[in-house]
Amino acid sequence: MARTDFIAAALADLAARDRLRRVRVVTARSAAEVVVSGRELINFAANDYLGLGLDARLATAAAAAEIALGVGAGASRLVSGHTAITEELEGSLRSWLGVESVRLFNSGYAANTGLLPVIAEPGDLIVSDERNHASLIDGCRLSRATVAVYRHLDLDDLERRLRTPARRKVVVTESVFSMDGDAAPLAELVGLAHRHGALVVVDDAHAIGIMGESGRGLGVAAGADIVVGTLGKAVGAAGAFVAGPAGLAELLWNRARTLVFSTGLTTGTQAAAVEGVAILRGAEGDRRRQVLRDHRDRLGSRAAGLPGAIVPLVIGADADAVAASSRLEAQGFWIPAIRPPTVPEGTARLRITLSAAHTAEQVDRLRAALSEGLA
Repeated sequence: MARTDFIAAALADLAARDRLRRVRVVTARSAAEVVVSGRELINFAANDYLGLGLDARLATAAAAAEIALGVGAGASRLVSGHTAITEELEGSLRSWLGVESVRLFNSGYAANTGLLPVIAEPGDLIVSDERNHASLIDGCRLSRATVAVYRHLDLDDLERRLRTPARRKVVVTESVFSMDGDAAPLAELVGLAHRHGALVVVDDAHAIGIMGESGRGLGVAAGADIVVGTLGKAVGAAGAFVAGPAGLAELLWNRARTLVFSTGLTTGTQAAAVEGVAILRGAEGDRRRQVLRDHRDRLGSRAAGLPGAIVPLVIGADADAVAASSRLEAQGFWIPAIRPPTVPEGTARLRITLSAAHTAEQVDRLRAALSEGLA
């Protein structure tokens, strides 16, 4: 057997189980549509929740910053420093969220896998929701702390896990879960964790910008000790941040490996994020959030009880989910199938994501298609 034969074998195995993923090429896009394989499709797959990703104001800010300061950061920020735009972005996030420190990361994945090994080590206990994002799971593993997984949203099970003796205890949860669209009972969870002396980390990626007062998300208001947020969803740019108490940002400078050993975010990305945060903090952000809520209501019973922009349609078998996605694509909708390992076995699904950029007519068309049994 040749040394690389395992590659073909692994691909064949994935294909046989309807798990082989391929990236489709998007040749054009607007705020709510994409062109794929020559067809214009309504995009219900993106996380651009407020429709800022293609906003000309963000693009203009990015272009101006790159003309003035160049595109690339050149090196790790610890080596080559950062610009006044970085200072402005971290400062605006601190002010908006009302926290003492903020540190930028290149992605939500980098933020979570960088943060958790800094705040938990061997001898510590991390208690993690079973549906947490892969970046949180991997961050737990990298910390080398003892990890206990509690049943999804089950505070009784969480409390049982917290009774385990440990030097330091950390509870980790998403606020709005990326594949299920449901929300953690954060106020109760934080209170419970604090009674057991545990630190609370909330990944607020799918709430920042669209939920809470002025779009601040859910974590800070609930009293979480540390909040991870993203700039690549509602903010319309890219990157992520960790927000928390005084000293945390400086500690991350010194110990977060995904920060220390990575070239910084591009200048344009940071400038676009500054503009996006400014928009969503104000009256325009409030208007866009209301449009998003109206769209969720228009979708009807399938979105009932869900607090954010994510509406999952759990189908079951991988092949059935792929077929449902294809049927919807034939009707003009872009909603790719989500399969294991992204979701648990037997729960392949379509993950609808709503945006303020959608029109009421587009949401009505989707609702009608779903009512006709296309998914």
